[in-house]
Amino acid sequence: MRFVDKNINPKQLSPLNLAFIGDCIYELLVRETLVCNANRPVNNLHKESVKFVSAKAQTSAFERIRDILNEEELAVYKRGRNAKVGHSPKSATESEYHCATGVEALFGYLYLTEQTDRIKELFTAINA
Repeated sequence: MRFVDKNINPKQLSPLNLAFIGDCIYELLVRETLVCNANRPVNNLHKESVKFVSAKAQTSAFERIRDILNEEELAVYKRGRNAKVGHSPKSATESEYHCATGVEALFGYLYLTEQTDRIKELFTAINA
């Protein structure tokens, strides 16, 4: 399910555009999971969410799903990972930052191609 009813071919988008939307989708999954797990102060939710959306955490996430990605998904991940971001990360290594960009690109691609079940499957595997 998408929120905007506009046809788009995600294969024609730059990997950084995919990562831009994927960052949001990934964070929404984290936030929804945290809210569903406990009713707590927003400040606590924010602090907890940061643990999951950092470049280091997303690098760990990739390690958990690497072996279950299909060829197309791995190609999208690699496009994101190899994208020239144009700046240096502040709180992560270059390698972690690029890996996280790949993960975000993958989630962005899956969202834009309306593969909601696959998004859920991968996110479940990350948090298993």
